[in-house]
Amino acid sequence: MSQDRTLATPETRIAPVGGFVTGRLEGAAQWFMLYALVVIFLWFGCMKFTAYEASAIAPFIMNSPIVVWLHGAFGIAGAARFLGVYEVLTGLLIAARPIDPRVSAIGGAMAVITFLITLTFMLSTPGVAEPAAGGFPALSAVPGQFLLKDLGLLGISLWVLGASRAAARRR
Repeated sequence: MSQDRTLATPETRIAPVGGFVTGRLEGAAQWFMLYALVVIFLWFGCMKFTAYEASAIAPFIMNSPIVVWLHGAFGIAGAARFLGVYEVLTGLLIAARPIDPRVSAIGGAMAVITFLITLTFMLSTPGVAEPAAGGFPALSAVPGQFLLKDLGLLGISLWVLGASRAAARRR
């Protein structure tokens, strides 16, 4: 009876023993996650330079005990641009993985910080939860469901951080 186990050598990375297709699919999924996160950070970061996005994120910032200072320091548009620079930089650093995994690890850490902060918005932003039938807590479409996706993005960010650190150690 063969067991499906993961080898931890740099030559095999994470490909399961006896699972060529599984290993290839897993490797493709990992690269997809990495570069999907890059696209998300670059796209959302660039959006922060628009008036539309600045006004859309203002309620999150104004109600957050962690980032409320941004509005006081930079105003609504300036706070959005500040976050935009941070997000674009995060995306570029993550994208550098093939060139220097240490740089990508820094981007991964920045992504983890981003999503830890945005998940706190679920506690600080009014209108996240709505009364639900049957007692199960319901999330509003916006902002509740919009913020919940950050839980998955936090997981991907943690993976990017760990995988980039591991790749840097192998170099």
